[in-house]
Amino acid sequence: MTTRTPGYWRPGDDPGAREFAAFRGETGSGFTFEGGGHLESVTVAFETWGTLNAARSNAVLVLHALTADSHVVGDKGPGHPAPGWWNGLIGPGLAIDTNEFFVVCPNVLGGAQGTTGPSSLDENGQPYGSRFPVITVRDQVTVEVALADQLGIAAWHTMLGGSMGAMRVLEWAIGYPQRVRRAIVLAVGAASTADQIAQSSLQVRAIKADPHFLQGDYYESGFAPREGLAIARGLAQITYRSSDEFAARFGRSSQDEGDPLRGDLYAVESYLAYQGEKLTRRFDANSYVVLSEAMNHHDVGRGRGGVAAAVGEIQSRVTVIGIDSDRLYPLELQEELVRHAPDANSLFVISSAIGHDGFLLEVDQIGKVVGGALHE
Repeated sequence: MTTRTPGYWRPGDDPGAREFAAFRGETGSGFTFEGGGHLESVTVAFETWGTLNAARSNAVLVLHALTADSHVVGDKGPGHPAPGWWNGLIGPGLAIDTNEFFVVCPNVLGGAQGTTGPSSLDENGQPYGSRFPVITVRDQVTVEVALADQLGIAAWHTMLGGSMGAMRVLEWAIGYPQRVRRAIVLAVGAASTADQIAQSSLQVRAIKADPHFLQGDYYESGFAPREGLAIARGLAQITYRSSDEFAARFGRSSQDEGDPLRGDLYAVESYLAYQGEKLTRRFDANSYVVLSEAMNHHDVGRGRGGVAAAVGEIQSRVTVIGIDSDRLYPLELQEELVRHAPDANSLFVISSAIGHDGFLLEVDQIGKVVGGALHE
């Protein structure tokens, strides 16, 4: 009997605050994706806050980034491997006031926390593993549309997300313009750049090079590619934070006053190792691969005449937010969105020493912009 490895949720585990919805596609024959793959059925895990009004006009969709999930706000456990990733933004009297709005956050297709992904079991009770299809951000939105239909939400009052979540906001606004009244886009661009693809591809290679990866079919082995996932997270963390923050926080100091010349770690090395090890306790390596590759495929202009033409078709009121120290998604990418979106505010720039992760951590600044956008 093998030992269950951490990092993913399956039926029978504590559901926590999750709700679930199952779909078989518009025609009942499943979902066929852009890359040609197919799933007979998809289950979506989601969480909600507040109350949907009688007119169903106060619904807000929040879309998470790469290693997050549906648990936007709340405590860690039971059933949730981490505390809410946007605590302080959503709740009674907060920027997204749940006395006024009904908030929904789904775990993304390909994820590891209740929505169908590589760790999920197929119709024969076997993990998908390497058989999980290639998916795109557009495919993920197709599944989220099915969830909105089941919830009876014809149009979202507001939709918001950062990084990978913002990719989905853009795809919603372009692919389903009548269903998105306001779109709030944080720390992303209209298409993944060569630099972003390069960074992501090395992270994927680190995971696949781990001897425990087994081409993605490691679930029954009793092991998981933890070292590869930890290295991937370390590589990502360098892009999520700024060089100025690293310099101010760590400099050239050693960990615990050790001596790097004698094999001890620099403080920044210890930090990256800790971040990697922490992720392996709550996230699945296969999901990291599938979602990273979906982000690499991100291009709202694909099949739509290019980025300018696609963004120019957005009918929503668009609020674009960038982080001034973001080296992964620099401000020029948000400026492009503002330039092409017909009904966009000027770019809102968040001042932060943190870098890309500022879209998660600068809650006070983000909340002021989001609260204003909700009531325009």
